[in-house]
Amino acid sequence: MQKRAIVCVTNDLCTDNRVHKVCLTLQKCGYVVLEYGRLLPESKELNRPYLTKRKKHWFRRGPLFYAEYNIRLFFYLLFKKSNLVLSNDVDTLPAAFCAAKIKRTRLVFDAHELFSEVPELHTRPFIKNIWLKIEDFFIPKIKDGYTVCGSIAQYYNNKYGTDIKVIRNIPLFRNLKPTGKLSYSGKKIILYQGAVNIGRGIEWVINAMPLIDNAILIIIGDGDIKEQLVTMVEQKQLSDKVIFKGRINAENLFEYTACADIGLCLLENQGLNYYYSLPNRIFDYLHAGVPVLATKFPEIQGIVETYKTGILIDHYEPEYIASVVNEMLNTKVDKNYFYKIAYNLCWENEEQTLIKILSNQ
Repeated sequence: MQKRAIVCVTNDLCTDNRVHKVCLTLQKCGYVVLEYGRLLPESKELNRPYLTKRKKHWFRRGPLFYAEYNIRLFFYLLFKKSNLVLSNDVDTLPAAFCAAKIKRTRLVFDAHELFSEVPELHTRPFIKNIWLKIEDFFIPKIKDGYTVCGSIAQYYNNKYGTDIKVIRNIPLFRNLKPTGKLSYSGKKIILYQGAVNIGRGIEWVINAMPLIDNAILIIIGDGDIKEQLVTMVEQKQLSDKVIFKGRINAENLFEYTACADIGLCLLENQGLNYYYSLPNRIFDYLHAGVPVLATKFPEIQGIVETYKTGILIDHYEPEYIASVVNEMLNTKVDKNYFYKIAYNLCWENEEQTLIKILSNQ
């Protein structure tokens, strides 16, 4: 009888490449995989080699959404056969933990971030305290868990006495070199890809664009401040230099990334979640042969300095950013160097830790 795994997320599955890779690894380990998420009006069709289940919800965000989602997920897990429940982030943990406990099903926890320290909670102490209490209650009880970098693993392990492992969010290795899908009349491309949320430094680069020569800024993704940024670009009359591409499915994103001349990973120091973060786009740019302009935070610094894949900065005046970007755009890049690094920094190597966790019954 085949083993069954249910993988739980609060997004619509389209752009979550980390969870997609985890599902592929679960399949490799012999599981029949079902990925559970939600269906949004703008959700795109999925083409996955495993089962998916997306449910519509009455609420889209806030406490009512998380309450509705966890109630729905709890009853779904309770009456669905499974040998393993994989909970992604703290917002799926209450339902996943309780259902797994009742059914005596194995639970594995994947912390994509330091959830209670996300910037969106900094000005909402009451809501932040609720998430802290959820972490305090559930995480000490986690037997099998992993997260995206050493700093977050150390934080949880020191605080809760857990043994959370590290599985970085690194792309699958690709034998074929990317060809790219974007062209803008010979102009260089500065790329931001990811959630368009507060604290991602996108405004800094928009402000610098008038001082950057023969280049455009492409923003791929969606999020809480996208419309605010669109208005900012219009007010500054930069619509010819800043282009919003919206969300692109994970399966197609790599060909867009490969067109860039510079990738952006700039973060504001708005709490430990950002300070400790190791965003997957650091590795996405590397695999596409694209140098990165990144914030000098510990985990990011560890990769960029070790492998010499970009420039680190720690202040963000428009003139300074423009000078660094102009210099990077005028520096020749040896893409073959990046591809050689990618051969070692790939999911096929990183997933070995997950395989060990899964094999330790």
